Amino acid sequence: MKKLFLLFILCITTIATKAQSGDAKGEWSGQLNVFGQKLTLVFLLDDENCTLDSPDQGVKGVPAKLERTETGIKVSVSSINASYEGVNKGDSITGTFKQRGVSFPLTLKPGTMKRNRPQTPVGPNPYQTQEVSFNNGDAVLKGTLILPQKYTKETPVVLMVTGSGLQNRDEEVFEHKPFAVIADALAKQGIATLRYDDRGFGESKGDLVNVTTEDLKNDALAGVELLRKQFKKVGVLGHSEGGTIGLILAAEGKVDFVVSLAGGVTSFEETLLDQNRWTLQQAGYSKDVTGRYCTVLKGLFDELKVGRNPAPANHNLPAELEQNLKMAQAQSSTPYMRYFLGLDLTGSLGKITCPVLALNGTKDRQVNCEENLNALRGGLAGQKEIKAMDGLNHMFQHCGTGDPSEYKDIEETFAPEALDIITTWLKKFK
Repeated sequence: MKKLFLLFILCITTIATKAQSGDAKGEWSGQLNVFGQKLTLVFLLDDENCTLDSPDQGVKGVPAKLERTETGIKVSVSSINASYEGVNKGDSITGTFKQRGVSFPLTLKPGTMKRNRPQTPVGPNPYQTQEVSFNNGDAVLKGTLILPQKYTKETPVVLMVTGSGLQNRDEEVFEHKPFAVIADALAKQGIATLRYDDRGFGESKGDLVNVTTEDLKNDALAGVELLRKQFKKVGVLGHSEGGTIGLILAAEGKVDFVVSLAGGVTSFEETLLDQNRWTLQQAGYSKDVTGRYCTVLKGLFDELKVGRNPAPANHNLPAELEQNLKMAQAQSSTPYMRYFLGLDLTGSLGKITCPVLALNGTKDRQVNCEENLNALRGGLAGQKEIKAMDGLNHMFQHCGTGDPSEYKDIEETFAPEALDIITTWLKKFK
């Protein structure tokens, strides 16, 4: 659930200008501070083909429009309803980023920031890769199939399903590529994988306006059915919402095994409230303000779940939190969020009879480790291996507090001990 922090659900856009001549060109970057969460933006300033990258979110090449002014530039990114206007300050561009009525300061400097990600696989690799495509109705999913050496139809294969929010096949965030790391490790141990871009992202196509988790589950099912044509033993490895989807498919009897990495099981509404509660506390808000905000947010969620859209109101909260509640209401009034808020798998766990490996980090601040693993321990009917990974966050990195703000600063993409557990468990199916 990486991208469901209601305090942090902001898509990105911006603009730029030239350092000294007023004719800035090439790559310029800066960090946007969104309620304490820093997001790096990179603009390719080109009069004909201006684009925006948000490497922290794995977003690249978003079309933008560049307009040069007497003092700097303006850049608009219509697809995300945002703009940035900046003034030339010598070796930087100082300006304001705006999106949906909310403004943030943003300073751009020439060049881009490269982060060290030592676990990202680098070829040549001792396995085959194939680009594949499969369909769920009008949705066209593009992905990468990795085939280990000497594979046969008896080779176990894993469909990899990303967490919530638009993600590419590597589940890339902050330049981390956890699915690429996992797929590489599994291939070297004789296990095949298929990972794919989410519908409407990367090379995949599909409706994002009316999509729900049910649709995403059916996208994954289409991938499973593709793999059934070539392999006998097909499972799902899912992270966060992807783990939830894997468990739903298992309850429907569609897969032979599941690896759930920080998969949500209990009430998703309560999960979102926990996320916001933690974020407010980390931002320094008092217990009273945090409690009142979450009470209002829960009331908003309850209304949205039954199809009502409450009228805007003032709740005597700090101005920035009142603004955030308006944003939360706008972003939650979608088919996806209405469906998501009602998810709770606890009642269907008894239907799962296939083997399940479930891992959660003890410092996960997005999906409660103890609560969700306990639900799996008590509810699963079949063979299960359930383990809390000490000191790991939602992304399965060794961390300090587990707060999402740490993800980008940690060089490790995926803890080796978690990777070893996954690999060892899946090798049982060979």
